[in-house]
Amino acid sequence: MSQPIIQTQELTKHYKEIKALDHLNLTVFEGEIFGFLGPNGAGKTTTLLTLMGLTVPTSGTATVGGYDIVKDSKKVRQIAGMLPEGAGFYEDLTARQNLNYICQLNDIPKLEREKTIKELLDAVGLGERVDMKVEKFSRGMKQRLGIAQVLIKNPKIAFFDEPTIALDPQGVKEIREMLIRLNKEKDLTVFLSSHLLYEVQQTCQRVGIIRAGKLIAADTIENLSERIGGKDKIVVELELSKVDADLIREIKGINGVLSVDQENNKINVHMESDKSKEVSETIMKHGATILLMRPKERSLEEIFMEYYKEGA
Repeated sequence: MSQPIIQTQELTKHYKEIKALDHLNLTVFEGEIFGFLGPNGAGKTTTLLTLMGLTVPTSGTATVGGYDIVKDSKKVRQIAGMLPEGAGFYEDLTARQNLNYICQLNDIPKLEREKTIKELLDAVGLGERVDMKVEKFSRGMKQRLGIAQVLIKNPKIAFFDEPTIALDPQGVKEIREMLIRLNKEKDLTVFLSSHLLYEVQQTCQRVGIIRAGKLIAADTIENLSERIGGKDKIVVELELSKVDADLIREIKGINGVLSVDQENNKINVHMESDKSKEVSETIMKHGATILLMRPKERSLEEIFMEYYKEGA
């Protein structure tokens, strides 16, 4: 098991009357891609700013890479980088010039800068746009430049706040693939804050769900799904040549079948235990052909809504 790289204990942040973070207890492990989920106003951005040492908690403690976020905030920022939502750049400068400026801020020697900038722009797919002014960049290209900026100091941890928001589907896919590749190639721990549940499901090994500043769940998607499943542990998705009311009634009559959902010729059979064999036999006896049969996985959206409902 990997070691924890981020740990919070009762982390709390108040802005006057508003509890942005409410006794947050969170662990992120070294080398994982961790998804942090919640709607706007749930406390996601405040969590990132606090973990980066950019705002001081009202109470509680946290460590990032073993460093205390208050006492050692400068050391935290040496090993962690952050791409905030809507990150800004100097539009009248080129990609190279923007990164050169960030290199200077990070005290990277002049002789190393050119090599570092070239490697980073190649890594994020902007190697051929090195001398293009940022004002001509698409939003997706700017996000790529932002990721390069985060990687300048070769961080152990990278925080991304809604990195795919407002991108077209192709741009979203490219950023997702890039984060997965960087995680593998650079052993980069990625903390991905987002409300785009499908993207998180495609990208992250574990997720945390935050609601009104409180962490209401944190685990793998599979474990979270099992935990909310109750008795309804198995769902099989089928597409049939024909479906009628008699067949649905017969399937519902099988011992261990809890319910059946139907949409045209597709059905989902919810079962207490695996009754796939009995379901298949019933369908064939009824004279229908099975065109598709597979276990149905819960989407992260379904999991998210269940946990939010429980926490309401």
